[in-house]
Amino acid sequence: MNQPEKLLVVDDDAVFREVLARALQKRGFAVQCADNAESALQMAQQQIPQYAVVDLKMPGQSGLFLVPQLKQLNSDMRIVMLTGYASVATAVEAIKLGATHYLAKPVDADEIVAAFDRDSGQVEVEPAATPMSVSRVEWEHIQRVLAEHDGNISAAARSLNMHRRTLQRKLLKKPVNH
Repeated sequence: MNQPEKLLVVDDDAVFREVLARALQKRGFAVQCADNAESALQMAQQQIPQYAVVDLKMPGQSGLFLVPQLKQLNSDMRIVMLTGYASVATAVEAIKLGATHYLAKPVDADEIVAAFDRDSGQVEVEPAATPMSVSRVEWEHIQRVLAEHDGNISAAARSLNMHRRTLQRKLLKKPVNH
């Protein structure tokens, strides 16, 4: 009899993490859960998973830190990055660092399982009909600069020629949709 494939769920939202873990177990995965990147890495080193679902924004190290660490343990690992703060910059970084796919919350288990199997993009995806708002462009730029500085807010603020506290306030705001 085949062993179920190991899957690591990393998210600091306890309710979401547990609901997702149960749903993925029902789909045949052996699921382990962690609430931060550091404990997830320790779990993965003890029992290397074939799959991972990683939240982008968590206390401590971000999901962007975790993705290349997991890929070092298993270069064939399929990793889906989840975020409630979707931005083009973080999506690009996640893929560059080794994530298989990037999904914006809310998301369900079926979407995640489908994302594990995706190896290429979809040409059917429609380009946006309207350009992004100035607020959204600012949000995307801030996220890209922050990613370039490995999440270091002080360094990103210097690069943006902005006071650190101003940048922190902007980061606390939810991104504008368009």
